[in-house]
Amino acid sequence: MAQAVDALVERGEQLKREGIVIRTYDLWKTYIMGDQEIHAVSGVDIEIHRGEYVAIMGPSGSGKSTLMNLIGCLDTPTKGQYYINGRLVSEMNDDELARIRNKEIGFVFQTFNLLPRATSLHNVELPLIYSGMPAEARLARAKQALDQVDLTPRMYHKPNELSGGQRQRVAVARALVNNPSILLADEPTGNLDTATGNEIMGLFERLHKQGNTIVLVTHEHDIALHAHRVIHIRDGKVEKDEKIK
Repeated sequence: MAQAVDALVERGEQLKREGIVIRTYDLWKTYIMGDQEIHAVSGVDIEIHRGEYVAIMGPSGSGKSTLMNLIGCLDTPTKGQYYINGRLVSEMNDDELARIRNKEIGFVFQTFNLLPRATSLHNVELPLIYSGMPAEARLARAKQALDQVDLTPRMYHKPNELSGGQRQRVAVARALVNNPSILLADEPTGNLDTATGNEIMGLFERLHKQGNTIVLVTHEHDIALHAHRVIHIRDGKVEKDEKIK
């Protein structure tokens, strides 16, 4: 048993040395519906290196959202292994997963998920409050993150005083504030008009050039083409994995 654990730890160390931020081995997520087993994710093996910009694309019901939840540590696999930044998260309990989510993953959602009565600055500051950072350092880091997305002039505005694109920029700043290993964006332009959506995708391209690892989940072909690599998911499996830039 100890040898098996040592082997898993060594595998994680090797992945880290190779700059592999995300690695799944035969990852499954199965739901029981009455007397039926629904395999939402079926034996997925993916590898994403530090600094990559990857889109996970598939139609509704393909399993891409379930895979996103597994990658984002919002759910646990039925079987298989998942490493993030060399750490085997598929074996972690809920408290450990919460710490990984706070430290390693920056989330950007379609619906922004901002606190309506809080300023942009306070919304961005929230992950740092949860991680226990002192107030002065917290404010400095939150202001820096807002500056990264060109929203310094709007730091004291509340969400209802911002446009949709500005709200999504606040959400991106909040995702960046902990310097996460990956930026995980779920349909980030879904609630935006085309021009504003293109602005946000331009922001992601800039963040990628600055060295951020970005995983974008989408069902839209034109949005996926902003990434440099596209993993196509169908029926819970990787149908195709292609570099496009």
